[in-house]
Amino acid sequence: MRSLAPGIRLITSFSRDSWYRGFTLFLTFLFYTSYHLSRKPISIVKSQLHRNCSTLIRPPNLNGTDNETWCDWAPFDQDNYQTLFGAVDNSFLVAYAIGMFFSGIFGERVPLRYYLTIGMLLSGLFTCLFGLGFYLNIHSIWYYAFVQAMNGLVQTTGWPAVVACVGNWFGKGKRGFIMGVWNSHTSVGNILGSLIAGVFVSSAWGMSFIVPGIIIASTGVLCFFFLVEKPEDVGCSPPQHHNSSSNEIFSSPGQSNSISSEPAEEHTKAISFCGALRIPGVMEFSLCLLFAKLVSYTFLYWLPLYIANVAHFDPKEAGDMSTLFDVGGIVGGIVAGLVSDQTGGRASTCCVMLILAAPMLFLYNHIGQHSLVTTIGMLLVCGALVNGPYALITTAVSADLGTHESLRGNSRALSTVTAIIDGTGSIGAALGPLLAGLISPTGWNNVFFMLVTADILACLLLSRLVYKEVRGWCGHSPRHRGFKEI
Repeated sequence: MRSLAPGIRLITSFSRDSWYRGFTLFLTFLFYTSYHLSRKPISIVKSQLHRNCSTLIRPPNLNGTDNETWCDWAPFDQDNYQTLFGAVDNSFLVAYAIGMFFSGIFGERVPLRYYLTIGMLLSGLFTCLFGLGFYLNIHSIWYYAFVQAMNGLVQTTGWPAVVACVGNWFGKGKRGFIMGVWNSHTSVGNILGSLIAGVFVSSAWGMSFIVPGIIIASTGVLCFFFLVEKPEDVGCSPPQHHNSSSNEIFSSPGQSNSISSEPAEEHTKAISFCGALRIPGVMEFSLCLLFAKLVSYTFLYWLPLYIANVAHFDPKEAGDMSTLFDVGGIVGGIVAGLVSDQTGGRASTCCVMLILAAPMLFLYNHIGQHSLVTTIGMLLVCGALVNGPYALITTAVSADLGTHESLRGNSRALSTVTAIIDGTGSIGAALGPLLAGLISPTGWNNVFFMLVTADILACLLLSRLVYKEVRGWCGHSPRHRGFKEI
């Protein structure tokens, strides 16, 4: 018999189910990459909207007499520009935080394919509208705040839907590692958004928004034609969310496990908001994410401006340098997922990284700009320690809780649980940039003091769960991989 070519042998070595799972993982990765790609331009463009005009050569034919603000874009040309930037950021983030609590409820009741498609098309529209302000010569703060608020609202369609879709295809197994790798879409989107915006920021900053807007709208079209929500839709076998080891929480070590041998009751009714809150661990992880996201999103929106002001880089260089924080975030998310899979301690993994992040943030503020090597090293380390817990909670922990044993087979809770956790976290995401805008005029040291305080509070909120996990490791309760009943 003639042997098959190596490439064909590789293709046929994967089952039909594996191909569909890999395809779904790739598609959802691409979708949420585009979501974050379209959020990033505002942080890059800030340093172009308000610049130090005294260092630039003024064109001789330019009208006006104010030599200090001739190169700025009104209304961001005044002394309160940082407050206005904070208002624009907060318009997006407050709308996002409020909308997220309702998004999960809709996501459980509307086909995910349609939900994601509409969300990405509308997000592309509002992202482009912000950029059109450059070409239409719009200088109203209300226009930019309104467009950002609407964009924040429609972007809530993304996260609950993609997590629910991935949760439908992947069981517990190595969920932490798989979702840690998959969650790098957040950092990849931030990096691509920074690089794309950086290409146009100095020449025509409107294109820094229009190009990402076209990209996310295009992925919305791709979603409509190719996304498969559940394995059953194409005749694939569904994943096993609860294995025999995870059922040990209901039985003593020497007791036979009868629960795992019975088929789970399939519920068709979506879980209520209050019912999702009663799932063990949802409240603690939600509040922890509030402070973890406060730190992460402050860096997301203010890091390029901080680098430009403190290290005196031009807007493009500052934007490029800020991507190192996201590169560190990719590594941090993967490491957090891998460690939590091996130890069975989601909360403990988050807590250790948060403890290490606090002194690193302090050091970055004081020595991070001393040299290029120090800046690169500190940004990578801070990115890993700040985004690692954030990535773990929003992916593996959310999926664990959304398919928790106490739900008794209800498959329609994942989107609601994800929305509650990420919605609570988004309150912190809104507070961080707002507080940074209010505090930064008093000095960047005070901004970093706020970040360190938030980081410590996030760690403390997990203390009860960490205590339970440590007791389990010491033999006081059965230990198993993944999330435990707490």
